[in-house]
Amino acid sequence: MGSVHLLSHPLSATRVSVFPGDPPPRLDTVRTLAEDGYYLRTVTVGEHTGTHWGAPAHFTAGAAAAHELLPEDFVLSGVVIDVADRVVADHDYALTVTDLIEWQDRHGPLPSEAAVLLHTGWDTRWGTDDFANRGPDGRMHHPGFSVASVRWLLDHGVLGRRGALGTDAFSPDLGVDDTFAVSGLLYRRHRLSLEILTGLAALPVRGFTVVVGGFVSEQGSGSPASIYALVDETGHRNG
Repeated sequence: MGSVHLLSHPLSATRVSVFPGDPPPRLDTVRTLAEDGYYLRTVTVGEHTGTHWGAPAHFTAGAAAAHELLPEDFVLSGVVIDVADRVVADHDYALTVTDLIEWQDRHGPLPSEAAVLLHTGWDTRWGTDDFANRGPDGRMHHPGFSVASVRWLLDHGVLGRRGALGTDAFSPDLGVDDTFAVSGLLYRRHRLSLEILTGLAALPVRGFTVVVGGFVSEQGSGSPASIYALVDETGHRNG
């Protein structure tokens, strides 16, 4: 047996970073053990609050909404690409095609129809203003995927008929990109975006399966999620 890793932050109304314009989460106690004999809360949350996944309908008109995705869309071979050291010096760092080729030179071919998880170290900022990281220009500055790297992943079948991009930041787009160009490329067919992940530093570079939970709501654009990595016995940090 391998190991199981939780890649989600706990959903909290106090320790949370909310994408600008999104509603903050609320967790309200409606039943207590003392008065009712059981404990229950209501949860009010946006579909893209906290650790979550986005469905193709989030950015692509006529594309699959949450209830139109297939079970196999939520279970994918995973790889981690680590750029945390580069992000320290450049908060706007974008994964390059060269990074992908160098990863393959060290660790072998990227799998097809995979979840490509970008470890930037941004999860250490969760629940603080540093997560949005607004600069003097008023814009967010966080790392992501370059458009060229996503085109390469599409062209080489890594993001095939299904697949996912994942990140420990707000989105796979750079924070400064208010056109969401990467998301626009990604959300075609049955592809997901896994966002605001955590714990990627503890994963091997390959040799694990990503399992995605959450609400499957009718016409949903996504869902807050518990996302797990199931690491094979062969998975190891150095590939």
